[in-house]
Amino acid sequence: MEFLRLLLLPFSVVYGLITGVRNLLFDLGLLPSRRFDIPVISVGNLSTGGTGKTPHVEYLIRLLSPLNKVSTLSRGYGRRTRGYLMAKAGSTAANIGDEPMQYFHKFPEADVHVDEKRQRGIETILKTDPETDVILLDDAFQHRYVNPGLSILLTDYHKLYYKDYILPVGSLREARRGARRADIIVVTKTPGILSPILKRQIIAEIKPAPHQKVYFSYIRYNDIVPLWNTGCSTFPEKKFSHILVFAGIANTYPLQDHLSKMCQDLTILQYPDHHQYTLEDLDRIKRKFDDLYSRNKLLVTTEKDAMRLLSPGLDEKARQLPVHYLPIIVEFHGNDKQAFDEQILNYVRTNQRKH
Repeated sequence: MEFLRLLLLPFSVVYGLITGVRNLLFDLGLLPSRRFDIPVISVGNLSTGGTGKTPHVEYLIRLLSPLNKVSTLSRGYGRRTRGYLMAKAGSTAANIGDEPMQYFHKFPEADVHVDEKRQRGIETILKTDPETDVILLDDAFQHRYVNPGLSILLTDYHKLYYKDYILPVGSLREARRGARRADIIVVTKTPGILSPILKRQIIAEIKPAPHQKVYFSYIRYNDIVPLWNTGCSTFPEKKFSHILVFAGIANTYPLQDHLSKMCQDLTILQYPDHHQYTLEDLDRIKRKFDDLYSRNKLLVTTEKDAMRLLSPGLDEKARQLPVHYLPIIVEFHGNDKQAFDEQILNYVRTNQRKH
């Protein structure tokens, strides 16, 4: 492993130089970065994925929607379209992306938009709906053509950015010093119980700047629910002989850890992040599930993966599978919740746009 890292090191140096020069051009104002007269909150990470952006954006939607008209803006990673689109009835993961589709599916009170050019996307949102109060940018930490009013950086507790390396040796999209652009750093996917000593140790290693706040969040799983309305109930406590889980997400270890407590045997079919399922994939999943020698078995996927099964040309065959999905919710430890909520709400309140 160390030998492979040595071989890849020159490529990391080159990649780091390229991203470093790009950031320097933005810092010096030689590349334009636009700030808008509306609260814009960016949620992103330094790594290539798997830090929990989607549930944290959902947390912000729940927090802000009661008093504000919220819009989300994503690139729409993995979609088969380009340019600006607003989610509407008939939208699918294929044309807006799985994460925006999940927002649209869960939060009818929020408007969901996609555009690979975030600056153009914000301009379009404000032009078509000037009543918008706040815009949430999903996975936009490296999209520096927009200068958000509040920048949230997420880092996985199991792979903290200050212990990681630049691609391709590690998973960082840019150097660790890029974290200085964040106003808030959230250590995600922590254990449900986290000691104050460990929190202080992590904060000391992060070395936050005076303007930065560090918070700690963890994942809370809801009950498993059926994807199709077949009359089946949720499964809050049931113990299964065998669970087959298929997932196309960056990190499956929290999911595996949770599901393993609900069954005697756990089998996982791992697909690439944002994988677009095919009919052949569904045939493979069905064969694998049918081959499980047990009546007390369950087929489970993530909420994000479930959105991809609703695409035209796929949902008919997918409906032949007894698919269930596992919703997740982000929670903050102890006093972090009140402090985080207050910082977000105060930023939006003090920067409210005059319509």
